Amino acid sequence: MKNRARGKGRVLSARERVRTFLDLFGYTDNVLILINPDPDSMASAFALKRLLWNQVQKALIAYIGEIQRLENQAMMELLRIPMIRINQVDLEYFNRRVLVDSQPDHHETFTRFNYDAIIDHHPLLKDWDASYVDIRPAYGATATLLIEYLRGAGIKPSMKLATALLYAIKVDTDNFERGATEEDVKQFRYVFQYANLNLLRKIERSELRLSDLHYFRTALEGMFLMKKGIYAHLGDVETPDICVQIADFFMKVHGMGWSFVSGIYRGKLVIILRSDGLRKDAGKLAARAFGNLGPAGGHKGAARAEIPLEVLRERGIGQQDGALAAFVRSRIRS
Repeated sequence: MKNRARGKGRVLSARERVRTFLDLFGYTDNVLILINPDPDSMASAFALKRLLWNQVQKALIAYIGEIQRLENQAMMELLRIPMIRINQVDLEYFNRRVLVDSQPDHHETFTRFNYDAIIDHHPLLKDWDASYVDIRPAYGATATLLIEYLRGAGIKPSMKLATALLYAIKVDTDNFERGATEEDVKQFRYVFQYANLNLLRKIERSELRLSDLHYFRTALEGMFLMKKGIYAHLGDVETPDICVQIADFFMKVHGMGWSFVSGIYRGKLVIILRSDGLRKDAGKLAARAFGNLGPAGGHKGAARAEIPLEVLRERGIGQQDGALAAFVRSRIRS
């Protein structure tokens, strides 16, 4: 029977919710926790692993892609988050799967699996086929949900886990300036007392490589000022995360309501959208402008689209940087 974090029409308490989740698993189960690595997913998976400790035979965090952002690498290393890349996992060993801080069609790798549980804070895309689903788009971070779970289970987080959860909420709410709720603030205050702020600062300062600075020069020299805000195309990028960092940087410009940054990564045109959230919705704009070409969506303040270059080529859109930039500008203006 499917559980939607509700019981007979009422919202379950944190204690009831975590008990319902844990009842999915037995002591002989081997659980694979799947994530697309960023601070929120890493911290949330770390919390899930703690919840499942002594509940199952083994719980392993597996991530897709690569961990390229320096702060994510620092977070994993300094907080000793036990994670392994999915292509190094013996998938046959695990009989249960949990997807956290994502939904199955957020990435093609996730569509390969069936899930016993899905826990997320992104907008609900469809009625997922899982035994347990807890998706709360109103929350600023999935980490907030997992702190509720820990408290509902009577588990005090370790210093490293608390620091991870604290950092996750800070990042996903942009220091409570984007999509934060009263519940995010409440759970942030709870884990604050157990976190190590020196470790937190060390993670936060690990943002840029010297080699990243030329992307900023490209963005500043080639940016377009539009009615909606600032747009820059970076061309080929070593990681899409640099597009995120520059889009966030542009939002620090006084009076800027929107920023858009695109780049080419592994055969895809990646577009990052940011808004101030004041009568604006980056997620809806991403879906409207790019949703018919590839995965596109997000929150009011932050969104993303990824379009295979092959799809654009089939539509007669040139592959040169100028043509791609013109395409993006035409879509976000409409």
